[in-house]
Amino acid sequence: MILDAGNPADKLTLEQLRADPVVEFVDESANQIAELRGLLPPPSAELVDEPCRWAYYPWRRTVVAVLGPRGFRATRLDRNRNVVTADEQARLGALKIGVAGLSAGHVIAHSLAAQGLCGELRLADFDHLELTNLNRVPATVFDIGLNKAEAAARRIAELDPYLSVTIMNGGLTLDNIDDFLDGLNIVVEECDSLDMKATVRERARARGIPVLMATSDRGLVDVERFDLEPGRPIMHGLLGDADPASLSRMTSRDKVPLLLRFLEAKDMSARGAASLLEIDHTLSTWPQVFGDVAAGAPVIAEAVRRIGLGEHLPSGRTRLDIGGALDRVREPELPEEHDEEADTYSDPVFPDAAGRIVAAAIRAPSGGNSQPWRIDADADRIAIHLVPEHSSMMDIGYRGSAVALGAALFNARAAAAALQLLGPVAFTEDPTSNAGPLQVTLQLGDGADAQLAALYEGALGRETNRHVGAAQPIADDTARFLRDAAEREGAHLHLLTERADIDRLATILAASDRARYLTADLHAEMISELRWPGDPSPDTGIDIRSLEMAPGDLAVVDILRRPDVMANLARWNAGSALGEDTRRSVSASSVMAIISVAGDSLTDYARGGCAVEAVWITAQQQGLAVAPISPIFLYARSAADLVEVSPAFSDDLLNLQDEFERLAGIATGGAAVLVLRLANAEPATVRSRRDPGRVYLR
Repeated sequence: MILDAGNPADKLTLEQLRADPVVEFVDESANQIAELRGLLPPPSAELVDEPCRWAYYPWRRTVVAVLGPRGFRATRLDRNRNVVTADEQARLGALKIGVAGLSAGHVIAHSLAAQGLCGELRLADFDHLELTNLNRVPATVFDIGLNKAEAAARRIAELDPYLSVTIMNGGLTLDNIDDFLDGLNIVVEECDSLDMKATVRERARARGIPVLMATSDRGLVDVERFDLEPGRPIMHGLLGDADPASLSRMTSRDKVPLLLRFLEAKDMSARGAASLLEIDHTLSTWPQVFGDVAAGAPVIAEAVRRIGLGEHLPSGRTRLDIGGALDRVREPELPEEHDEEADTYSDPVFPDAAGRIVAAAIRAPSGGNSQPWRIDADADRIAIHLVPEHSSMMDIGYRGSAVALGAALFNARAAAAALQLLGPVAFTEDPTSNAGPLQVTLQLGDGADAQLAALYEGALGRETNRHVGAAQPIADDTARFLRDAAEREGAHLHLLTERADIDRLATILAASDRARYLTADLHAEMISELRWPGDPSPDTGIDIRSLEMAPGDLAVVDILRRPDVMANLARWNAGSALGEDTRRSVSASSVMAIISVAGDSLTDYARGGCAVEAVWITAQQQGLAVAPISPIFLYARSAADLVEVSPAFSDDLLNLQDEFERLAGIATGGAAVLVLRLANAEPATVRSRRDPGRVYLR
């Protein structure tokens, strides 16, 4: 009985129960309400304010306080998320399921109730619990002599007093089977009688109701989708021409061959098959153990979930053989040990002065360390071409590649200045050119530039440092040096030093990272950039060790790299934790540096790349650790750009870009080139490698 103290009749019943000295009241409602309030996301006020009820269990002579029906279900099933989403749980909660045969069916019915896979259960069994049943039925000695369906119903009522459970304690008969089946969505058949097995299926087929069955021997699971195949023969046609009427006229001995055919005796376990021969000799009935019976429950529960949600589940059968699985136990695969000595890396070395300039140029940073260039060099000039095939989705309009070319040009100029070979620079921008949409050329001459030359060694030693480090304010002189470095290259540097501004930028960048993870193509590209020790293509991409993750955290990458995991998070509109590493590292920065330029042509972005490299090298010379951050929206110049890159998140990204540009002080008509995180941290673990195959020296 469910009693509402706000209802006059129920209130009177409660008063009578309180007056009965043998009835106990248990009230843990305060703890249940606290649990409800603690759910995430926080429940609505309407749900929290739902009045509690009292559940009276006469067989226990106990009245228990429980949350109201909506709050009770939300709290009890909260741990199902996100294995089952809230929407899926609501759909499954509308199912009506019948379970016939409550020996093996007891644990199945309880599992369906526990997982919230139904809103109504019908249980049918004529038999009563005996002591010999307690080896496989999760009942107790208090239940001996009780009808099996009633025992299961009591256990379910103590789990969820709001779940509607109807019992047929006379079992299924030809007279009541129609009442049992009418309105059901799924039938779970666990009867002992071959006649009734056939009858249940014949009547279920007439109503288009799918039938499920689990047997304990070697985990046989049987599925008959009469909802999808109304003309399908019952029992998969394994009984031949036999039908319920003919089966009812057969002797038990005559039925044995048909039963063995249905159970596929050739696939039975050796012990199970041998035991068949001993029934009525040394065994009174078919032997079953609890572990085997219980193992069928989660399989039936999964089958119910799939049918209820319209997921793929054909007719047929399978076996989930636990014993066979244990026969296949193996040692887990251990991570490969990496020989650090064998991984000693040195930058490529090229001959002559032009080779030294090229060696400096290829130390430039690029998105995902893609090195989107081809460098043609001789004694007179260094030509750096943008190579479109090394682009990515986030490199919208090749703007990121243009930044990389500008950084490479800056390094080449610094090397040429140190060698007193500095000459003029030319930019050639032509989207139709076979040489690439952008080419930057440094003519070698006899010029010198002391300021540029002073940055040459820094260009060779430039690195990405992703250690989180510590947030320590930078000196005014350092800030001035950084701004001067950007301005000498014709760019603007905006430094965020206020903690509130840095934290706001951290939130923006974290949201962009989440969108990157949850956009399938962007996620695939991001993961493809990672390189593990021993990777066959180590000269491009990002060495996993450069992420500066603790050894234990590397296991998280095995989850983050899975597209199926990201697809689920995207479907649930979840994954807020995906940007937390970015949020944490940005919030721990000493200062955030945002480089921008006045125009938005590829040449403008290349000039911005020169400024990026100048600021980066200068920051390292000032003792700062530098790491680039490229949000999805960085190189987008229109809403259409964002729709193309991330359709599902384009509106969010457009809003993030607007907020970012306001925070960074990007002038109208200007363009952000890159975001640099500056912090105080220990040196980087590894430096990114360079591909010498993209250099052509003559």
